[in-house]
Amino acid sequence: MRATGTETTATAESGSEVATAAEVATPSGDRPRGTASPRPGDGQWALGETTPLNPNEEWKAREGGLAVRARVESRYAAEGFAAMSATDRGGRLRWWGLYTQRRPGIDGGRTATLSTEELEDACFMMRVRIDGGALDLDQLRVLADVSARYARGTADVTDRQNVQFHWIRVEDVPAVWEALERVGLTTVEACGDTPRVIIGSPVAGVAADEIVDGTRAIEEIRRRYIGSEELANLPRKFKTGISGSPHHDVAHELQDVAFVGVVHPEHGPGFDVWVGGGLSTTPAIGVRLGAWVPLEEVTEVWYGIVRVFRDYGYRRLRNRARLKFLVADWGASRFREVLETEYLGRRLLDGPPPPPPPGGRRDHVGVHRQRDGRFYVGVAPLAGRIDAETLTGLVRAVERAGSRRVRLTPLQKIVILDVEAPRVADLLDDLDALGLPARTSAFRRGTMACTGIEFCKLAIVETKATAARLVAELEHRLADVPELFTVDTPPIAVHLNGCPNSCARAQTAGIGLKGIRMRDPADPDGATVDGFQVSLGGDLGPRPRFGRKARGLRTTAADLPDHVERLVRAWLAGREDRESFADWALRAPEEELR
Repeated sequence: MRATGTETTATAESGSEVATAAEVATPSGDRPRGTASPRPGDGQWALGETTPLNPNEEWKAREGGLAVRARVESRYAAEGFAAMSATDRGGRLRWWGLYTQRRPGIDGGRTATLSTEELEDACFMMRVRIDGGALDLDQLRVLADVSARYARGTADVTDRQNVQFHWIRVEDVPAVWEALERVGLTTVEACGDTPRVIIGSPVAGVAADEIVDGTRAIEEIRRRYIGSEELANLPRKFKTGISGSPHHDVAHELQDVAFVGVVHPEHGPGFDVWVGGGLSTTPAIGVRLGAWVPLEEVTEVWYGIVRVFRDYGYRRLRNRARLKFLVADWGASRFREVLETEYLGRRLLDGPPPPPPPGGRRDHVGVHRQRDGRFYVGVAPLAGRIDAETLTGLVRAVERAGSRRVRLTPLQKIVILDVEAPRVADLLDDLDALGLPARTSAFRRGTMACTGIEFCKLAIVETKATAARLVAELEHRLADVPELFTVDTPPIAVHLNGCPNSCARAQTAGIGLKGIRMRDPADPDGATVDGFQVSLGGDLGPRPRFGRKARGLRTTAADLPDHVERLVRAWLAGREDRESFADWALRAPEEELR
């Protein structure tokens, strides 16, 4: 993989930290290796290092990404793709949720050898920012209409609660913006070096066991700071999670900043603060600051942490510009001290860590009682892939069930809220007819996939269709194991990535699959085919960890169903008591993993 033009782009969720010789290694499996202190010349604004040190910083200093909207509306929409400057097309348009997508017909073996201009098509992926994953019926109806009118029927639910369209022409972008904004949706700062979408609990405000509802903080942050020039030039992307669910349902361990619901022994419900998580080629589990924050102070603390990143973050090397590298260099204690003394002007209260999540379930799939006696129903699109027809059918099903609220989840799932008990059965039937089952297998509940080679310029292999085939095969082959088809069984997390960037969180999956090109073992001439490097035993929750990589553990895409079936049957035969797949895979002898 290599960067060309202004920077390497990705059309999936987790960004593009390109592996280079200068990249920071990851000892002990969970932290980037830091230095004793930041090196002079890392481009930290707070130290007076404001001279741009790479092409991205140079064009951002000349003109920020938010400014490009005016040119789209006044010029590019009329003159077309060819009228756009390379910096606008490959850089500033990200501030409005737009990446050029991959030109069809370029195989994965050529991904690292072609320039961005050779890889890109004359149309865009558009990411719609949906903070907290919260949609009302009118917004859902507009998403379906945009998909049908402008995106060739495409739509994907991402692992950050966004919706992504493909095949968007620049000529149509102003019309799409107008349609979205009419119902309160936006694409602003859905990408770029900005505060990205704030993910929240899909069942905030309705779950019977919720510790605290973080919705007010998400809405306040969005209202006050998203689209503001003050925070629109960060060193790199900045990801936030806010959830008061005891099930830890926003992957807080992997966010730049996360607020995790916890009860303080003296002050009651509030949030534990984590910083410095992230995946890609240098993964890191976030660290606790040891600080407890009440709901009404979340926005202030978030604002302070973003500004620490803005001012002290590293701007010299793009692959070292995420917050996790600063946190690794400073440690939690120094980070908290700088936050308190330079940005908040006060001490934060010490607080307890959040308790382990109960039951190991984060996906919200199935039928669950709300605190008000009604029900929410979680369904599992295959690897987040939906389309205009499905969205339109979902609108009808939700309306027929008497609901007006839908939530997207950080696991590429969909949740319908506020369903009265007598209407649940009919809703389940309607959803089954749409291919959105709430009663489904542990494989379908646990499978995620990034955009893949179908649309992403960084991808090496196909992912979405591979995931769909894999789930279908596993459900057929393992139909003799009834426990794999009940909602009481935790999902078996199978995450497919089209390249090393871990956009589908392969490193924290029970079965993590990283796309590679590999020799076909069945071909004596040594032709290359799509394949996956396999990691096993990754997990979040009580013991967050990255999966193990056994030597030579890989499979072709064609042999993937055989490989996963062998793993699952080995787990069923060798587990202790009700040991999870991830725990078993972490300790199993290597010969049982092949």
